[in-house]
Amino acid sequence: MNDLPDLDSLRCFVHAARLLNFRAAARAVGLTPAALGQRIRKLEDHLEVQLFDRNTRRVVLTQAGLALLPAAHDALDAAKECVRAARGLAGPAPMDLMIGTRHELGLSWVLPMLPKLRESHPGLTFHLYFGSGPDLELRVRSHQIDCAISSRRLTDPKLDSFRIHPEHYAFVASPKLLEDTPLNAIEDARKHTLVDTHGELPLFKYWRDAPGGSDSLSFKKLIRMGTIAAIRQLIVDGEGVGVLPLYLVERDIEAGTLTRVMPQVEPSHDWFRLIIRADDPRRALFADLAEAFQKEPLT
Repeated sequence: MNDLPDLDSLRCFVHAARLLNFRAAARAVGLTPAALGQRIRKLEDHLEVQLFDRNTRRVVLTQAGLALLPAAHDALDAAKECVRAARGLAGPAPMDLMIGTRHELGLSWVLPMLPKLRESHPGLTFHLYFGSGPDLELRVRSHQIDCAISSRRLTDPKLDSFRIHPEHYAFVASPKLLEDTPLNAIEDARKHTLVDTHGELPLFKYWRDAPGGSDSLSFKKLIRMGTIAAIRQLIVDGEGVGVLPLYLVERDIEAGTLTRVMPQVEPSHDWFRLIIRADDPRRALFADLAEAFQKEPLT
């Protein structure tokens, strides 16, 4: 038996079970006694059980009818709640939402936003997962997390995204490092260490590929750090030069802890995106969250 009993038949059964009088039950549901009897028989045929013992003197519930009655009440109550929920009368539905983000962005920006998000979305319980760009995309794709904030450009057709904020970059170094070893021309790069996340230089490319940038810079060596927070610390310590998100180093530049390298070249920019599965049925919810993130300045 694949199909479920229809709600009208359950409603007729509940009234008949309450009143134990088919004529009175028929009046209660607005049917003729014959029509009510047909609904009860249809339900009995569907369930393959007898729900009432009837004779000319009385109507009583069978054991099957007694067993069905509380479940029928629950089913009708659940159907009413479905109507309330669809009309927005039941309040926000409780839901757990796992947001993926890289470590430094999560701590500086996403985590401080959670109180506002909880206030505006009282039905949601927010959780954070910290990871790298490729890892975040893989986890969204495989349903391990619900969405992710990343500036990586998507190539996977199973993923979609909402733009949140432009991500600007700056080519920076320690002032003392540049005082000791200037970096003003292409040939100066041979005396410096470049710090990036991995060998494909995903951060340095924003300077290299910008108008006025150059792919001719040849550095003394490359140091690979797994997070941009680690890259920032290494550059602040004078261990190398590198391209970093402007929101992360803007205060360092203002304080003189870091300075721009070859400032005549403005690195190209990217976008922070809220990444979701393209087939996720909660798209409207994610669009709403993306709008909330858009209103909060990057820190």
